[in-house]
Amino acid sequence: MLAIRMTRHGAKKRPFFHIVVADARSPRDGRFIEKLGTYNPLLPREHAQRITLDKERIAHWLKVGAQPSDRVAKFLAQAELMKPRERREQSKKPLPRAKTQERMKAAAAAAATAEPAKEAAASCWSSCVDLGPRPVGRRGGAARCTRPGAHQELYGGPDGSGALRPAVG
Repeated sequence: MLAIRMTRHGAKKRPFFHIVVADARSPRDGRFIEKLGTYNPLLPREHAQRITLDKERIAHWLKVGAQPSDRVAKFLAQAELMKPRERREQSKKPLPRAKTQERMKAAAAAAATAEPAKEAAASCWSSCVDLGPRPVGRRGGAARCTRPGAHQELYGGPDGSGALRPAVG
């Protein structure tokens, strides 16, 4: 079986690749049949010499049945010598497990519902003139309106005290 693949050349930490057609059983940098182009990853993507291909010879070897490697197939698809390959599905190993994902979704939903209340509180802060002094301390705290019952719908407390739920008892 024939393969169109890259062979590495260049110095240490200065890679340069030849694109060759070779027997699939031969070593990566070993014997090859024909050199078809070059790839220099150190050049910018827009540079004309980054990837050079002998398109006629590549078309010949593809007709004969040579199989390109994944990276070479990507280059050939960019040069419109073949169709792009389908991308493989990514591994799910780095993702959290199912229950953790459910918890994260629930937390995101709770944060999304809390977002409008925060915006409403911010609008109250900017529009209400009857605000008392802002609490000072290590944790700070939210300023509350000094008018009892003025912002019932905003704070949820029957007296506008800022409690999220009415006091029980």
